[in-house]
Amino acid sequence: MQISPSTQIVNIGGFDIGGPNFTVVAGPCSIESPEQFSETAHGVKASGAHLLRGGIWKMRTSSRDFQGLGTSAFEFIKKVCKETNMSLISEVTDIRQIEEVYDLVGCFQVGSRSMQNYELLRELGKQDKPVLLKRGLAAYINEWIKASEYITKGGNPNVILCERGIRTFETATRNTLDLNAVAFAKKNSPLPVIVDPSHAVGIRALVPDLACAAAAVGADGIIVEVHPRPEEALSDGMQALTLADFSLMMKRLDKILNAIERPLHKAKI
Repeated sequence: MQISPSTQIVNIGGFDIGGPNFTVVAGPCSIESPEQFSETAHGVKASGAHLLRGGIWKMRTSSRDFQGLGTSAFEFIKKVCKETNMSLISEVTDIRQIEEVYDLVGCFQVGSRSMQNYELLRELGKQDKPVLLKRGLAAYINEWIKASEYITKGGNPNVILCERGIRTFETATRNTLDLNAVAFAKKNSPLPVIVDPSHAVGIRALVPDLACAAAAVGADGIIVEVHPRPEEALSDGMQALTLADFSLMMKRLDKILNAIERPLHKAKI
């Protein structure tokens, strides 16, 4: 079985998302320190990741939870990205943050809570950098696709849809990964579609299984949370893979992708 490429190809850091190859984005939920970010970035790159993820600001359910390092992290983030030759995808939650992180990121991320923040989407539509748009916690697929049009109609065609699990009646896992949505969006939108198995399931041991399922159903890539010591993580440690877990997942994923004629990109040196 060979997966058909998307109509719109989005390039981030030299990697085409939506083309014939599969893209892996990995990194911590929150960038917590120079040491943590550097160790994670070098570790995931060694296992074949193509792009980095990492929260600079964190929109949390409780205002008492860790909210991210903000601008104080900028200098060491630039250093780590340069050392690893990897581009960063990071969330913006406010229009004012776009200009602040413009030179720092290769792609803006819109989190699930901001999917229908239409003023933010309109502003991102004016930018010349890609946007990763996560599906809202309880958004219909059609609402998710329509939200992407606020960006594309603003002049920015470089949008990636990200299925990250939705809230259902089920409580055994953090959310419910909707693979129906991946298959539907691939056939009813020109945009590439990736999957976030970490937020979808919220349980470390199940993340690799869902990552492989995402590849099999035709996703163009995955975005996965990785932390050197998840038990010390300031956010979402329960769903973060260790570096060893990530390495094992990448080997398993490669076998599945070869079976469907969807090879991994070759990581940059």
